[in-house]
Amino acid sequence: MITGPSGVGKGTVIRLLLDRFPRMALSVSATTRRPRPGEEDGVDYHFLAPEEFQERIDAGEFLEWAEYAGNRYGTLRSELARDAHPLVLEIEVQGARQVRERVPEATSVFIAPPSDEALRTRLVGRGSDDAAQIERRLEVAREELAARDEFDHVVVNNDLDAAVEEVSRLVATIFGP
Repeated sequence: MITGPSGVGKGTVIRLLLDRFPRMALSVSATTRRPRPGEEDGVDYHFLAPEEFQERIDAGEFLEWAEYAGNRYGTLRSELARDAHPLVLEIEVQGARQVRERVPEATSVFIAPPSDEALRTRLVGRGSDDAAQIERRLEVAREELAARDEFDHVVVNNDLDAAVEEVSRLVATIFGP
């Protein structure tokens, strides 16, 4: 599983990682947030109404779930049944803690920003959140950064190519080329 604050580049690192490891697949998370331009249901996320998300929680369909910046995110257990080895989960810190409890053998990687200012610049550059949402994400990011030592590996995304190379070495060590 790969975690880290919103805007740190988890998605970009994972996308480049998937190019290097064709057997690897990304688990499609569920969320209650609205799709961003260009996102597709079932491809980028499983976009669920808050009521449906709660029904699935009640039915035990989630491996993990968390509330983040006013929306819920989670990994459906059905994603683990996919025929992909390894399967990468891109999840928030709260969810990563739940996965570690339920799947202790899972390898965890925390992607960290080089600085608070770099993270702010990335969040603003996405253009998908207003100023209040960005401040809320930065507040959560500070809490998440304090948890980085809970994870097996920490990779600072100061240089994208170097970060992808470091995570690729970890994957190759664990799962082979």
